[in-house]
Amino acid sequence: MSENQPANNAPGSSEEELIAVRREKVSKIRSLGVNPYGGRFDVTTNAAEIKANFAEGKQVKFLGRITALRDMGNTQFFTVGDVCGSIQCMLTKKALSPAAWALWKLLERGDWVGIEGETFITRTGEPSVRVAEFKVLSKALRPMPDKFHGLADADMRYRRRHLDLMSNAASADRFVKRSLIIQEIRSFLTDRGFLEVETPMLQDVAGGAAAKPFESYYNALKKQVTLRIAPELFLKRLLVGGFPKVFELNRNFRNEGVDRRHNPEFTVLEVYEAGGDYETMAEMMEEMITSVAEKVFGTLKFDQYDDEGNLRWTVDLTRPWRRADYNDLVKEVAGNDWFDLTPEQRRDRAENQLRLQIGEDLDDTAVTQQVYEKLVEEKQANPLFVCHVARDLVPLAKANPENPEVVDVFELVMNGQELCPGYSEQNDPVEQLERLMHQAGEETQKIDYDFVQTLESGMPSAGGIGIGIDRLCMLLTGAGSIRDIILFPQLKNRN
Repeated sequence: MSENQPANNAPGSSEEELIAVRREKVSKIRSLGVNPYGGRFDVTTNAAEIKANFAEGKQVKFLGRITALRDMGNTQFFTVGDVCGSIQCMLTKKALSPAAWALWKLLERGDWVGIEGETFITRTGEPSVRVAEFKVLSKALRPMPDKFHGLADADMRYRRRHLDLMSNAASADRFVKRSLIIQEIRSFLTDRGFLEVETPMLQDVAGGAAAKPFESYYNALKKQVTLRIAPELFLKRLLVGGFPKVFELNRNFRNEGVDRRHNPEFTVLEVYEAGGDYETMAEMMEEMITSVAEKVFGTLKFDQYDDEGNLRWTVDLTRPWRRADYNDLVKEVAGNDWFDLTPEQRRDRAENQLRLQIGEDLDDTAVTQQVYEKLVEEKQANPLFVCHVARDLVPLAKANPENPEVVDVFELVMNGQELCPGYSEQNDPVEQLERLMHQAGEETQKIDYDFVQTLESGMPSAGGIGIGIDRLCMLLTGAGSIRDIILFPQLKNRN
């Protein structure tokens, strides 16, 4: 449907001029005895539902924003919708009273209206609604972004998300899909007997991961607190308390860098199951992610694009997913003799043969981890469970009984990044304290001794996972940046 631009939206008009014209229309609406900011309007459906289940001759009541308007004199065609979808409407002068027609002529793109009418098919085959009555719900003072160009400034799309959503259907659809993904995850877990809980955001000791926390001061209790970096230690306290199957889907906070894959405030799902281990968690991850993908998107194949919009690869979630040991994957890219070399020889090969930048402060374990991250993880498209990593990297997991130098964990990698770790959780309080002390080094104040004491009351053997919901949504929606899947990402101040 083409759109005739009203005279007051003519090219060259400043935003101040357009706002002034709209303010004048607000006054005219009030002079007609109508509240330009509406009131209650009971609906029976919405634009997306009307279109998805379209049948002629249905009486409908719905609301939405006018996103397009074609003035044909005594007949008006316009589009009404929201983030879920839109539908064409038709209104005629003869169907309205003179007062209602005069009111209609004061409306334009960006305004919210309630519509009551009957569905029909136009001569061109367009599913539409013939309007019998309408109600003004909000007269917008600021004009919508240009219909065809939207917000050209990518940064402004993040700072003014409401404008992005009303002018960019692809962006709106991504956030609708994100909501559906989260709904399906919750349904998947609750259908299997998991109980959803909430644990503290403000913590005395930021535990459960190695990351820099945001710090604050609690005036009422006169103590330092941190925003949590992970809920893991509190969820394990619940295992000790008797919750056999538990999950939390909520926010974590890390006072670290911001880039296309990282935001300091992000959403994580953590799940723990008494009696499970890292293998049962891997099986659950396969089932959950494929189930969500099929229910929300109807496919297991997802195209991924680079920053220039070129197809990078297609991620195929078809089961079964590959499993491989960390050491074997490193040897595939660094040589079968990698773990037979001295630490000095490994560093030299990484720098001079594999062409990796290795910081002087990295220890031998971290050098191998760099090889893995750059040459295995970042080049992996399809799902891969990377199992049995070095025990120094994961202090909260059980050591492998056959090789105590590694732990019984997996890292689920796909689309060139880690999506989810899964553990056979450490439940030996003595071993756990030793591992935490080794990780903390001289900063023993960072150890959550209360958690260790809790383990002494007995935590059942368990499997656990933590999955980055933002990264999962990026994968399934094809978003190129985490900012495209977080409604209000953290940004630098504009000068």
